[in-house]
Amino acid sequence: MENLLLHPFAFIYMLIQWFLDKLLSPTPPAPNAELGRPKIAIIGAGLTGVSAASHCVGHGFDVQIFEAGPKEQLGGIWSRVNNTSGLQIHSVMYRFHPSVHWSGGYPNRQQIVSQITELWKRYGLESKTKFDTRVEKVYQDEKGKWIINNTAEGCYDGIIAAVGTCGDAKMPSIPGMDKFKGEIYHSSDLTGKDAKGKKVIIIGGGASAVEALEFAAHEEADETVILARSDKWIIPRNAVVDVLLALNIFGGETILSWIPEMLLRKFFYRDLQDLAPTDKGLFTGTPMVNSDVMDKIRSGQAEWLRGDIKGFTEDGIRFNKRAKGVPAGGPGREELVKGDIVVMATGFERPSLNFLPEDNFQDPYTPPNWYLQTFPPNHPSICCNNCTYVNAIGSVGNWHIGIYTRILLMFLSDPLTRPRPFWMERWIDMTRVLKKFAPTAAFDFFTYLELVWWFTFCIAFNPFRWKWALFVFFGIGHELPKRVVEAEDKLRHKLGIGNGENYDIGKSV
Repeated sequence: MENLLLHPFAFIYMLIQWFLDKLLSPTPPAPNAELGRPKIAIIGAGLTGVSAASHCVGHGFDVQIFEAGPKEQLGGIWSRVNNTSGLQIHSVMYRFHPSVHWSGGYPNRQQIVSQITELWKRYGLESKTKFDTRVEKVYQDEKGKWIINNTAEGCYDGIIAAVGTCGDAKMPSIPGMDKFKGEIYHSSDLTGKDAKGKKVIIIGGGASAVEALEFAAHEEADETVILARSDKWIIPRNAVVDVLLALNIFGGETILSWIPEMLLRKFFYRDLQDLAPTDKGLFTGTPMVNSDVMDKIRSGQAEWLRGDIKGFTEDGIRFNKRAKGVPAGGPGREELVKGDIVVMATGFERPSLNFLPEDNFQDPYTPPNWYLQTFPPNHPSICCNNCTYVNAIGSVGNWHIGIYTRILLMFLSDPLTRPRPFWMERWIDMTRVLKKFAPTAAFDFFTYLELVWWFTFCIAFNPFRWKWALFVFFGIGHELPKRVVEAEDKLRHKLGIGNGENYDIGKSV
């Protein structure tokens, strides 16, 4: 407490987190409590899967989590990255559950995994998680219940796919790799490696490159060279700037996008404006969030080269260095970039959603072109939470995980809120029209404020969803709309209108 009082902003942040926890965290179920239907199968025990499961059981819905990996992989990608890795955006944008308590602005990998594990235990999810259980297929029985792999795993009323976007490490094969006398690692496999006094070459310029830079800095590498195929927008590690950029409600490039781009060039890139892209706008892809890379380039500790990898030699990499504006594969000057360690910052394979029924992948409504980007039009009882997005400015670990989960719970609880495929497809078509002039496809890029607009439209458009608004957005007041639905059910029963037991049939707009 004494340290917090010496740092008033940290004290206020901790106080706000405590308040949000008390106000918005659903009450964990009692040990051995009997939770009711609808019952939901959650595929994946990463950050999203654990968060979604805690929201479900906290509101009285039973779950079963299926995780392909062992228990050591609880936490998903965060359980597999380096110990030197940390959060690049401020933790205020990484509140994946109201009960999360961050002790600082930029928690490291161990702190993030710790919060996920504590959440998993707090909501009694140990007994509801099956590790080493890969989901190969999901299908429906004759009553419309969902079956995971086979009937021995039980039947479910809803599905949350939480497999994320980062699967196995992507390790490309480059000519001459076997000739290199130094060491070659993937950016996710750097824990325990020694780089002190060595020259590190990083291949790639995205989020994985940030991870490699953190490793090189922590291990006191003598020099770091980043070999990037194309220019990539870099934004500062600043909570205010990152939030402001996420407030672009249009979710893409507009006639005013030149303003934040100009400000970034002038006040962030400054003397390094040659590194800023000129062939693509800021709101077309996920930017690299890092302030250190600019400082290291200015100090001479790091160098950023634009060009193409030609192959390995014994001492380093043959690299075709291109001038600004020359496209990938274009003419340049070939040079040898020498190094002791090569880090392949080439990202991860995207986990497949092929276990879902085939009718979820019918053109033109294939992921990410789904309702709210996560609900396939043919199956409103499926929510692919955090695993269909392509590019964005915002956060993958924030409030939207709970909102998506509670929208699914609303659909499962109230048939008059559950949209028909026709209306889900019309919303997709509408969004495409609204973003017709964006340089990317409608769902290939979005911002966090656009996501909030999607949620708001979803609730406001259908009057039967209005009673669920506080529950969907904040997790408050589940019992009131539930009692309203029960009263509606009694009226429907008197009129001879049944809802049936199939939670996957849309009955509303």
